[in-house]
Amino acid sequence: MTPRKALILGAAGRDFHNFNVFFRHNPAYRVVAFTAAQIPYIQQRTYPALLAGARYPSGIPVHPEQELARLIRLSGIDDVFFAYSDVTHAHVMHLASIALAGGASFHLLGPRDTMLAAKKPVVAVVGARTGCGKSTVTRYIFNALRAKGVQPVVVRHPMPYGNFERAVECYRTPADVHAAAITIEEMEEYQQHVEQGATVFSGVDYAAILKQAQMQGDIILWDGGNNDMAFYRPDITITVLDPLRLGQEDAYHPGEANIRAADILVVNKINQADPFAVKSTIAAARRLNSAAALVLMESSATVDKPERVAYRRVLAIEDAPTVTHGGLSTAVGAAMARQHGAELVDPRAYAVGSLRDAYSNFPHLGAVLPSLGYSAQQRDELRRTILNVPCDTVLLGTPADLGALFRLDKPVARVHFEAHDRSRPTLRDLLWGKLRKAMKK
Repeated sequence: MTPRKALILGAAGRDFHNFNVFFRHNPAYRVVAFTAAQIPYIQQRTYPALLAGARYPSGIPVHPEQELARLIRLSGIDDVFFAYSDVTHAHVMHLASIALAGGASFHLLGPRDTMLAAKKPVVAVVGARTGCGKSTVTRYIFNALRAKGVQPVVVRHPMPYGNFERAVECYRTPADVHAAAITIEEMEEYQQHVEQGATVFSGVDYAAILKQAQMQGDIILWDGGNNDMAFYRPDITITVLDPLRLGQEDAYHPGEANIRAADILVVNKINQADPFAVKSTIAAARRLNSAAALVLMESSATVDKPERVAYRRVLAIEDAPTVTHGGLSTAVGAAMARQHGAELVDPRAYAVGSLRDAYSNFPHLGAVLPSLGYSAQQRDELRRTILNVPCDTVLLGTPADLGALFRLDKPVARVHFEAHDRSRPTLRDLLWGKLRKAMKK
């Protein structure tokens, strides 16, 4: 049988995982190319032969998604597979229309074809949208499980943006994170876990990661990226919803699927949203999934050095995905600056290089600086932009400790997050009740 020519639409995460578990040894398909979206500096690279396997001795090229129609035409693509997250349903179908117009079939691979089975129980924390507070909830669960005498190991959704060849990454301390020469977005996600004593696994090959992770703890705690589904088959799925994004519950892929698949729904940030938004989010969650348990949680933020922020001129640096493709104009950095009576200094006039371009690419951005740092050059542009801004203090809404990464000539303060229960039974109680059953299997 002649293999069908396939193209995978991705963003250096779900696409690579789907390739590894479904396509790598599948004689029915020949993957001609990946395309890249959302994340800069991953297009015009190659998925390495080391990971692609014997059927792909030259690796697999990664092209810009804008070339989809041309690639279908020139390469005779039979099948286009969509494999990334946190996009509208309309966005997915626009790409499907391009594929169909070019004569190709369009596909989404589901959990039965992509989720790996673990020997240890898996608790998956996923979201309806990026920036909803998944990692904060994951850290809450980590502490709750340790209090019960259970040792979790955290596995983070992939972000191999700087290096495609790291099949397995393991971080145990902040020093491990700083020494790893990774992107700032990766630092944002790993650092907050290791700072509370967790071991974090990530990388590109999640079968290899699973073999190591399940030897390190009693439970695998999956911390999802964007609003993607888990790569491991969960015993318990916890889906986090954000009332600050009212009306988006059934508008994004695969966030709607995560809500429908949840065992426990968490309506987060109820202390930041107005009561109408909270009530409407609960109603939307119940409309999509009436069987799941539902809890309310606050996401509280504190500043480690409030005296550096109060009534000062402050540059707020926000977690990049939340305020870029996540769609918010500002986030917790700006909110905490205002709460402390600070004046936000608008960085737009002082941005250089790709940081300046970000304000054109994401016109909804407000008077904050996204923590973009996907390459050495972009990290330097971020540093130069920070130094250009005439402010008294740099306030880090991003979990990444940029003060340890850059040499800055300004005082730095950091925002820290904690999740707190605001309903009964608590998330801790619901999770433990369900998890005891899973651990007895």
